[in-house]
Amino acid sequence: MLKKIAESVFSFDIEWIPDPKSAEILLKSPPSSGPDDEAATSFEALWADARKADDPEDFQPYLKTILCRIVSICGILRDCPRGGEPVLKLVSLPTDALDEQKSDEKVLLASFLKSVGRRKPQLVGYNSSQADVPIIIQRSIVHGLPGFGFSDRPAKPWEGVDYFDARNSDYNIDLAEGLGQFRDRPSLHQAASLSGIPGKIDVSGDSVAQMWLDKQLPEILAYNEFDAFTTHLLWARMAHFSGLLETRDYEREQVLVRNLLEAEIANGKEHLVRFVEEWDRLLSVTGQD
Repeated sequence: MLKKIAESVFSFDIEWIPDPKSAEILLKSPPSSGPDDEAATSFEALWADARKADDPEDFQPYLKTILCRIVSICGILRDCPRGGEPVLKLVSLPTDALDEQKSDEKVLLASFLKSVGRRKPQLVGYNSSQADVPIIIQRSIVHGLPGFGFSDRPAKPWEGVDYFDARNSDYNIDLAEGLGQFRDRPSLHQAASLSGIPGKIDVSGDSVAQMWLDKQLPEILAYNEFDAFTTHLLWARMAHFSGLLETRDYEREQVLVRNLLEAEIANGKEHLVRFVEEWDRLLSVTGQD
């Protein structure tokens, strides 16, 4: 379970799709620069190459992350200087889902690496040590990016921040690993919903590729923001269980999240109303309201 809370915590989630460029290079698929028929053909080529002999023809197998393209990164940044009060901020990349330049994967990665490399927060995710962190590393290498401080490693795990060692470092926190192994590991949706926290709402990760083909990047970003709030609320619950947040602090954290949601809604992110409504429903159903 969790062992410490750093002054800066980033509860994050990433959405990705099959990368048409991977299909072009490895499978000689037609070139594609955006959501179009050629991209759909590339997606199918990558899935077909990964299918097993007895898989249905329309089955979309999980692809190795290096074959995929990141389309959004969202998280809740929690800053709490020693002796101070925590402050929460919603971080969403791309900052403008309708701007092709800002939505470029290399731009998203560079922004993420620079910010994390400078702040050195605890990274908190769900299945992040097996998926989210590896795809950041792999795709950054594919694009030839420097580490911008993200790649710094201490000589020994206890001597500093290390994002490459989820087993020993306190700065690469995978909530899934704290909840179970193999068959007993719940999905984020299961763990969150049963705890009175919104899980998947309307959309699932399996839908993201088609949404991207349908030019629905704003909707993907909205879905990604839902998962970021879910991950942070589950982190707070596990921090409470671990004795790192007293009950009053845990209750305060939930108030801070709700205040952040209300502020973002007031600033135009009306899709977050759905998250608040689902949160209230689950709190009632689980008897925690």
